[in-house]
Amino acid sequence: VCELREWRPVTRRKCTDAPWLLLFFLFWAGLMFIAGYAVMAGAAERLVLGYDSFGNICGRKNIPVKGAPLSGQDMTNKKYVFFLNSCSLEMQSLKISAVSLCVSSCPQEQLNSLEDLQSFARNNGSCLCVYNLNVSSYTLNPKAAELCPALPVPPSKSFPLFNRCVPQNPECYSKYASVLISMVNEMDVFHRILSGILAGRDTVIGLGFLALAFSFILVLAFRFIRTLLVHTLIALVVFGLLFVSGVLWWLYYDYKNDPSTELETEKENVKFLLGYAVFSTIVTVVLLSLILVLRKRLQFTVQLFRIVGKIIGRIPFLLFQPLWTFLILNVFWVFWVAVLLSLGTAGTAQTTSGGQVEYRALSGISYMAWYHFVGLIWTSEFILACQQMTIAGAVVTCYFNRNKNSPPPHPVLSSVSVLVCYHLGTAVKGSFLITILRIPRLVLLYLYNILKQKESACAKCLFKCCFCWFWCQESCLRYFNQHAYTTTAINGTNFYTSAKDVVFILAKNSDKLASISCFGDFILFLGKVFVVCFTVFGGLMAFNYHRELQAWVVPLLLAGFFAYLMSHSFLSVFEVTADAMFVCFAVDMETNDGSAEKPYFVDQELLTFVSQSNKLTEGQKHRSMRAFQDNEDGTELQPMV
Repeated sequence: VCELREWRPVTRRKCTDAPWLLLFFLFWAGLMFIAGYAVMAGAAERLVLGYDSFGNICGRKNIPVKGAPLSGQDMTNKKYVFFLNSCSLEMQSLKISAVSLCVSSCPQEQLNSLEDLQSFARNNGSCLCVYNLNVSSYTLNPKAAELCPALPVPPSKSFPLFNRCVPQNPECYSKYASVLISMVNEMDVFHRILSGILAGRDTVIGLGFLALAFSFILVLAFRFIRTLLVHTLIALVVFGLLFVSGVLWWLYYDYKNDPSTELETEKENVKFLLGYAVFSTIVTVVLLSLILVLRKRLQFTVQLFRIVGKIIGRIPFLLFQPLWTFLILNVFWVFWVAVLLSLGTAGTAQTTSGGQVEYRALSGISYMAWYHFVGLIWTSEFILACQQMTIAGAVVTCYFNRNKNSPPPHPVLSSVSVLVCYHLGTAVKGSFLITILRIPRLVLLYLYNILKQKESACAKCLFKCCFCWFWCQESCLRYFNQHAYTTTAINGTNFYTSAKDVVFILAKNSDKLASISCFGDFILFLGKVFVVCFTVFGGLMAFNYHRELQAWVVPLLLAGFFAYLMSHSFLSVFEVTADAMFVCFAVDMETNDGSAEKPYFVDQELLTFVSQSNKLTEGQKHRSMRAFQDNEDGTELQPMV
């Protein structure tokens, strides 16, 4: 039997789950080692800017490479990669074997002789021969035929993604494209994803600010909630779900019937679009069904948000808490992406015959990438857990205050100080448990991609069931984590003790609070869906105009993930405030009886709201039971014929 402890905000606290905080510090020491290693060994600019055969990155200043006399040049004004033999390229070990140079512009017209090359260099300032050959020596040096491009040089244009000069001659273009397609198709998925992120980085950043704007608008709407706003939100969510699903199916049909789809990245776009369309359709059907079923509780939802808004009105700085969380998350995500890009291009420069430079990948990079990815999940969840504990601590401080008209001074700052001084270990442990449940899902996804060629219906069904099971486990754990953080804010106990206590107190009051809390969380979830839907729609429109060699499905998925985290970060103010308020209410009802010796802390408005909601729920149950009994008594069983 669980012994009921004294539920009150304690004044004397001690550090909780300190070993977990030490473990988190050690984990971050590993992340910093990987970051330092990636910065020293990697060069993300090589991936997006391109580089020549002598170790120079186009479009920037370079440092010399030992044994390569033509390295270390200033290529600030030379932004394009030009191949000396663009009409007969060959690929060896995922690299194009032809000599490449950094040039300031691609030749727009065909050049038929060395005199044409010399004239082009003098008129445009773009030298198409090897760097150590002077422009004036193009027609005099006997080795000019080896150091200059094969004649005739076809007209070419700069390619937007990899900054390559692509020949426009039909025959040369066909050979060039076939080699480039083979190279991209055989690239490691990890590098393809990096290329997609780099290519769509501006769009992803823009979509992030769009999600920020939508989230902030919803926060203000929920703060001053009215019935009309709830109806408007539901209408926008329904419109967004139907519209995004329709656009996804239309894009899938358009891509599938496009005869120019040759690259593996484009084929992956088609597959992912189909997955997005199916998933979006399923989510649309489920949410529309839930909206139809729960429409009668709309008025109670408005009243609930009015009460939550009243609490936030007493602690106005709670509305600014998501801004700090958003800034911290953005700083961490920028750091994480920068390290990932550097890690993906980590390699050692080795000179070959003729003074050329090759970059060879370092061993162990894939293991570092997985460690780095775990760091993304764990740290993001830790930051969100700290926000939840901060909000819960402020709500607890104000709830257990006798004078409601005079709240405690600086409850948010007080909650932050208590968190930093005593309960960071509890936030680490809760976020680690979420991470542990996510890792098997990632492993299953990796195995599913490996085994999907087998076309086994049984294996596919098994994988999908496992995905669903882990997702349900994660959702339940996230729900109990939030309540455990509130209990830690009340009692100052560690994560395990807080989780045990809150399960006990919620089980005794589940009939009073479950339906109220669930429907409020559902409306907030609709708000998150609204943000994600319109952010993804903006991404679809933006990425649809950049189809060439882009795995844009990955940046779009990343933008959707960031949009959900942003909306969750902002709307969790209301979610955590409501859940913390109900936990405090359950504790208040359990430990007090309303007498002069043990008066309630709850204000009259919240008590009236809970009572009315319970009467509505009991009335619905009574009507359902009476209808069942009437049907049971009045229906005559007929014999089977």
